[in-house]
Amino acid sequence: MPQSKSKLAAAATTAVEKCASLQPTESCVIITDHNRRPIAEALFDVAQTISDTVSLIQYPPGSQHGEEPPAFVATAMKNADVFFAPTTKSISHTRARGEACDAGARGATLPGITQDVFTTGLDADYQTISDHSRNIYDQVADANEIRITSPAGTDLRVTPGEREWYQDTGSIDTAGSFSNLPAGEVFTAPVTATGTYVVDGTMRPHGRVDPDDLLEFEVEDGTVSRISDDAIRNQIETAAETAGDAAYNLAELGIGTNVGVSTLGGSVLLDEKAAGTVHVAIGDNLGIGGETDAPLHLDGIIQDPTVYADGEKVSLPS
Repeated sequence: MPQSKSKLAAAATTAVEKCASLQPTESCVIITDHNRRPIAEALFDVAQTISDTVSLIQYPPGSQHGEEPPAFVATAMKNADVFFAPTTKSISHTRARGEACDAGARGATLPGITQDVFTTGLDADYQTISDHSRNIYDQVADANEIRITSPAGTDLRVTPGEREWYQDTGSIDTAGSFSNLPAGEVFTAPVTATGTYVVDGTMRPHGRVDPDDLLEFEVEDGTVSRISDDAIRNQIETAAETAGDAAYNLAELGIGTNVGVSTLGGSVLLDEKAAGTVHVAIGDNLGIGGETDAPLHLDGIIQDPTVYADGEKVSLPS
């Protein structure tokens, strides 16, 4: 639903001033496509009240989440001090985004963002999100094994190994920092995983999952070996034509920490941040500490999970 300019401006102000702390001497680039133009323009309008070096770049939507943007987009992100990317298809897990942050740029992607999600998700207490994220991090960061169960049938054991756990709190005020706005999650790229997970929350391309047709995935040695849903299976099979087995990689385990998200609305971007949920992703994780390069990253959200860290029940926010 289209939002008023004042609501878009308020959300953009939170992103530019509170999350990124854009300074007058810094450059800022907004990356977008025609589907997300109103959000991009709101960010641009706020940014240019602070800095004289602000640009907006539009390119056609990608065909798949995780697809690399054009070279000129990658260059613009890498050369900026701050970037925002409200796009139809996610560029969070791309070389372009990773190399921009490695070069010192800081910024946020907003994949699949809608005006409703933008105004709702940015209207949040980011200090509370940070506090919950730190609490979860402290419980899981040193664990050798994470086990997730759920009433819908999930029973998945994940081994993080030596890979880092990250806290996405919305703060992108230091060089190289990155967030996926709206924020609120703690996540890692597991070394391996085994078991079953059942998505009963949200997952592309379905949005909110039909409670009578849940999405079931079996995982063996870090690879997704069975997918119950035809549409998702077809996406992954298409990616596997170029990426091979990397397309089936169990890529991410995340725990939502945004207590401002009380119900799932069908947007993966927002729903994966809902406090007390878990999300599991398939495909690429090179940009989040993993080693798998694939042209997709598909998150599925699990409701009402119980999480154990080395057998100890993790206290989740609600």
